Amino acid sequence: MTFAAPSFELLPGAEDSPVILHVPHSAREIPPAVRAGILLDDRALERELDHIVDAHTSELAEAVSGMAECQPWRFVNRLARLVVDPERFPDEREEMLAVGMGAVYTRTTHLAELRAADSDPEPLIERYFRPYARAMTDAVADRLAATGRAVIIDVHSYPTERLPYELHGGGPRPPVCLGTDSFHTPAKLLAAAREAFAECGETGLDSPFSGTYVPLEFYGTEPRVSALMVEIRRDTYMAEPGGPVGPGLTRLTRALAALVDAAAR
Repeated sequence: MTFAAPSFELLPGAEDSPVILHVPHSAREIPPAVRAGILLDDRALERELDHIVDAHTSELAEAVSGMAECQPWRFVNRLARLVVDPERFPDEREEMLAVGMGAVYTRTTHLAELRAADSDPEPLIERYFRPYARAMTDAVADRLAATGRAVIIDVHSYPTERLPYELHGGGPRPPVCLGTDSFHTPAKLLAAAREAFAECGETGLDSPFSGTYVPLEFYGTEPRVSALMVEIRRDTYMAEPGGPVGPGLTRLTRALAALVDAAAR
């Protein structure tokens, strides 16, 4: 498959819904020109994708879209995060640069060499990262204009066992981790998430992953933009690493749909 810009998709929801389900890490697709710069052989690359991809999260978001009373909007990355990671800072502000996993990764989840350390990230940032960031900014601005607010729910998953690249993976690994931001995550949204995911087991806060995704144009300045990251431990809904879904996905769909509807009210 070849990708002409854009390499992402905004799927419309209800016009009166402020909710955007953001799905940045669900895809495995790597364009051939990008694949040429990756040092892993095909078998090792597939194994790395098994570890790094938030498998089945796009299917989860699609199912939620069909179940929710107020259909959310969906912003879905159609390329693997090994092309670019749209949720990283594209510069020295990014702490994951310490393990070779800034906006353009040079190391794998197990800290093996993915790209040459001296490879120039700028062409990939220009081709893929910046258009994605602009489009997400526009999507949030559109919800603000239409509804007076925007609620970004970031849909992720994470492995049961800590991987070597994780900088802060030594803490709890609950079935559902809620990532928050002191400015953009209001108490009402967090409480709604805790209630919605109660049937899925324990919900933890900001461990093993923390923070939320908000386009930089609004970050820390626009209180009408709310955000929450939902990190789902993979053993609760799929076979690890990179395997098929299990029955837990149905429960998660109900829970996330409940959160979407609560956030839309």
